Amino acid sequence: MNKNGEADAKKKVEYSETDIVNEEATHEEKASETQKVDADKSAKEESIEDQLKKKEEELKEVFDRMQRIAAEYDNFRKRTLKEKERIYVDCLCEIVAKFLPVADNLERALKAAENEEGKGLKEGIELVYKQLTDVLDKLDVKPIEAVGKTFDPELHNAVMHVEDETQGSNIVVEEFLKGYIYKDEYVIRHSMVKVAN
Repeated sequence: MNKNGEADAKKKVEYSETDIVNEEATHEEKASETQKVDADKSAKEESIEDQLKKKEEELKEVFDRMQRIAAEYDNFRKRTLKEKERIYVDCLCEIVAKFLPVADNLERALKAAENEEGKGLKEGIELVYKQLTDVLDKLDVKPIEAVGKTFDPELHNAVMHVEDETQGSNIVVEEFLKGYIYKDEYVIRHSMVKVAN
C-alpha cells in the first residue's frame, strides 16, 4: 500500500504539475489570441480610418477640380458672349459704313436742290433721307456732333486748321463729312472737320 500510495501521490503531483503547465499554456494562448484579436481590431480600425482619410482627400480633390471646371466654364461663357457681341458690332459697323456714301450723296442733293425750281426734287430726296436716318436710328447709329465742339481725335479727323480769334482753342468750326457712331461707343466713321487755332 505504501508503494501504491506513493505512486498515486506521485501521479497526482505529476497530474497537477501537468495540469498547471497546461492551464498556463492555455491561458497564455488565450492571452496571445486576445492580443492578436485586439491587434487585428486595432489594425482594422486604423485601416478603416486610413481608407476614410484617403476617400476624404479624393473627394476634396474631385470637389476642387469640379469648382475649377465650373469657374473655367463661366469664364468661357462670358468670353464667348463678349466675342459674339464684338462680331455683331463689327458686322453692323461694316454694313452701315457701306450705306454712308448714300447718305452723303442725299445730303449733297438736298443742298443743291434748295432753289425754287428743284422744290419737288428736294421734297422727294428729303423723304428718302428721312427714311435712311430712321433706319440708322433704329440700328442705334447716330451722327457724331462736331461743329462747335472741342476737337476729339477719337471722334474727329482734322483735315484743316484755321486761325480764328473768335473761336476758342481746338474748336471744330466746320464739318466736311459727317461721322457716325454706334451705341455712343463704336466709331463707324470719324467726322472730317476744320479745327480752329
